[in-house]
Amino acid sequence: MRNTKGKERLVVIGSGMAGNACVEEILKLDPHRYEISIFGKERHPNYNRVLLSYVLTGEMALKDIILNDFNWYKERGITLYSGCKVAMINRGSRVLVNEDGKAIPYDKLIFATGSMPIIPPVTGIDKHGVVTFRDIDDCDKIREASRESNNAVVIGGGLLGLEAANGMKSLGMDVTVVHLMDRLMERQIDKTASMLLKDAFEGHGIKILLEKETVEIAGNGRVEGIRLKDGEIIDTDIVVLSIGIRPNIELARSSGLYCERGLVVSDTMQTYDPSVYAVGECVQHRGKTFGLVSPIFEQAKVLANHLAGDSRLLFKDQPVSTKLKIPWVDLYSAGSVSSDNGAESIEYIDRGARLYRRLFIQDNKIAGLILYGDTADGPRLFQHLVEAKDISGKRHQILFGEWAAGRPSLAAGIDAMPDSAIICGCNGVTKGAIVEAIEKKGLFTRADVKRETKASSSCGGCASLVDQILESILGSSFQKMPQSICECTRYTRDDVIKNIREKGLKSVSEVMATLGWETVGCEKCRPALNYYCSMMQPTEYHDDPTSRVVNEREHANIQKDNTFSVVPRMYGGATTPEELKRIADAAIKYNVPLVKITGGQRIALFGIKREDLPKVWKDIDMPSGYAYGKALRTVKTCVGSSFCRYGTQDSLNLGIDMEKRFEGIWTPAKVKMGVSGCPRNCAEADIKDLGVTGISGGWEINVGGCGGIDLVGAEHLATVKSPDEVMEIASAFLEYYREDAHYGERTSKWINRIGLETVKKAVVEDLENRRKLCARLDDALSMTTDPWKEKIEAYA
Repeated sequence: MRNTKGKERLVVIGSGMAGNACVEEILKLDPHRYEISIFGKERHPNYNRVLLSYVLTGEMALKDIILNDFNWYKERGITLYSGCKVAMINRGSRVLVNEDGKAIPYDKLIFATGSMPIIPPVTGIDKHGVVTFRDIDDCDKIREASRESNNAVVIGGGLLGLEAANGMKSLGMDVTVVHLMDRLMERQIDKTASMLLKDAFEGHGIKILLEKETVEIAGNGRVEGIRLKDGEIIDTDIVVLSIGIRPNIELARSSGLYCERGLVVSDTMQTYDPSVYAVGECVQHRGKTFGLVSPIFEQAKVLANHLAGDSRLLFKDQPVSTKLKIPWVDLYSAGSVSSDNGAESIEYIDRGARLYRRLFIQDNKIAGLILYGDTADGPRLFQHLVEAKDISGKRHQILFGEWAAGRPSLAAGIDAMPDSAIICGCNGVTKGAIVEAIEKKGLFTRADVKRETKASSSCGGCASLVDQILESILGSSFQKMPQSICECTRYTRDDVIKNIREKGLKSVSEVMATLGWETVGCEKCRPALNYYCSMMQPTEYHDDPTSRVVNEREHANIQKDNTFSVVPRMYGGATTPEELKRIADAAIKYNVPLVKITGGQRIALFGIKREDLPKVWKDIDMPSGYAYGKALRTVKTCVGSSFCRYGTQDSLNLGIDMEKRFEGIWTPAKVKMGVSGCPRNCAEADIKDLGVTGISGGWEINVGGCGGIDLVGAEHLATVKSPDEVMEIASAFLEYYREDAHYGERTSKWINRIGLETVKKAVVEDLENRRKLCARLDDALSMTTDPWKEKIEAYA
């Protein structure tokens, strides 16, 4: 039966990624064959569920992950019934009825109803505050709950559960993950990788409980805590369920379609009813169900091929790869990661560097792989897995391949990949599709490829591979920006600074939205953008905690055992009996395992539990020493002329004044200062970022020293007569460094890059420029606060 325009009527139940991917493929093959209607229970158009974790953290909004907006459907003549459920299907007359009672006839019907979260049979599971993490509405519920809640529990330590835990942590909540199994992500990684992953999460302040079963959710109407099978009680305000999914087949089953665990389909994605097809997480194919996007996009291509009349493609399940979408975790997994089937393995681990690689080998072929800490070789190894290549002749080098023989050019690496290799797992884009788009449509940039193929438009993990393909095809015509902030973007530091200045951008999200950032960012660009915004807009910028490294978010240094250190500020290394007594009392009260004098003339308390940090800081009642941050760490001093018989100048009081002036100011990298009262240099001023040495009649100022791995002596900047001049030049130097250096660049490398004479001219010789630099530093300093005073007030 056809409509009045001679078109067959195609109805899709489900407006998510699977159903829409199928419709897109049909339109590519035969755009005029069908009159298309799509029913979706959500009120939103199609969006990328792969990116929900970024919406949860606030790094993206719904508009950023929309794949097909409402206009897209209108322009293609597709009728979209958003926020509309299908109530029943009469397969005999080929009519479906929506929840409003409206009957819609069809010639071909596609089920793309997706999956439902598994709800465990736990007492109290229906309480207010129990949510799942599957769609945009769930994100909204969690974000809303976080405004009133301090504690969260995630039940389930799989992919989505861990991403949800990271998202809620970034919202400022104390998060605990409760997992029934003996390791995290047990379907994708082994115990060693799980241990590394667990350490990483706990290092970021997220508590992990393994082999724990939740038996009750406590509270009077709303969540107040959970009770575990072993009797342990965990206080919480919100519980996120993430223990797995099941195919959403209720409508299919009630329509009389044959279902087992899922809606059973053939290799052409056809059900037992020849006019009804299915695709996505609702289907069962050859006994298997699906939850990742890569095979689902392949299903969509196969189904579209048949509905468009070609009918040559068959769906064949292939191995899939998994990458955790958390910026501070580099984890890649693919295939079967179990030795239970007799597979042997090739392994490498460097626990100190947090690097781990393991290949599972069966019949001399890669059956599975796990990469942790460095995943650059993932696509190469995954291709060996997919193609079932015999590796018996290169077992000794397969694990590191390109590194073992010296890394080849980017183009050489990508040329070895076949056209069938999946480059973008999120959107199912092959190397061949990208190559064809580049060659036929004259593409030159990653942005072009992203627009035409959707490769790198989701998590951004394949961005470097897209660049490699571009370089392979275009050769010298492809100009990847070598000075870009990172691989997420083509923008350089200067591009970013210019746009922040000219457009008044005040946050990481504004910069990314305005400049059209190609991904959600990474651990390199996000902290850099956050710093540049704070430096350029000190009185107006909005700090983004999700873009800070964990030590800066927690305002404490995480130690190897996941405890923290507390290092209070001691101006110039001087202290008082009262301060010492408070430190000692706190050390005893909180059973601190180590109290140590640091190289920066301070006292550090090691082994503090995370939950005790606010209480320790409250008890010692001293400002933060910023021992964890890219900021002024210390101003090391000697006693100088106040007490020392060799002292030429009052180094102690000048050092104290300098530390009080510059404390709390963020810088591109850590800054250490020193003030010595005479050329004997007891304060080691000659290896500091800024060192001052007392001489007869004045002071020498030296800059660009470094006492770390790359030992560098400070160079002479100026000689002045008074402490006021020291303070003025030091202020101008610090602000010039803040404004001109790259994020993460120490003063020694910065001065080596731009030249000492350039620095001298800017902060010593040009008096007007010096004055302006000092004024801008004053603006920035006016916004500094003591982070622990704020935390203590919030804790109280």
